[in-house]
Amino acid sequence: MTTHQMSDAELAGQPAAYWTGVAYEALIAYTRSQQAAKGYTQPQFWLLRNLSENDISPDGEGMTLPELREAMASYIRPEDDLAAEAAVLLERGWLTRDADDRLWLTEEGEQARVDLARNAPAIRAALHEGISDADYVTTVKVLHQLIRNAGGAVA
Repeated sequence: MTTHQMSDAELAGQPAAYWTGVAYEALIAYTRSQQAAKGYTQPQFWLLRNLSENDISPDGEGMTLPELREAMASYIRPEDDLAAEAAVLLERGWLTRDADDRLWLTEEGEQARVDLARNAPAIRAALHEGISDADYVTTVKVLHQLIRNAGGAVA
């Protein structure tokens, strides 16, 4: 589908599911390409975040790969191979693995998480270029209502 020279009335008739899917794929592809240019992957960053008591982890306790997959179920992509991503982080010394196969964040991994998080504002700024905060908020509110209308839950 294309929006070239479409009127507002024509745009209003466009399927939201199609456009949200196109947007999702484009945003993920852009984010991941920016992260790859900095030498890491989105799943690697998520692993660090989910194991950090200073971020997503409620207690900083180690987790197994199945526990991490479950924790990331709402955003991990089918092609994401957490075992392979964790192996890279283990090799870098950012994670360790205990006898119970639980992954733990190292001090170096925590510093890496902090350093990698500094890339997020530039990625956000590039994606939000030409979009006012007010328009963005309106868009998110509309998406929330579409989700509720479809019977979904808005976190």
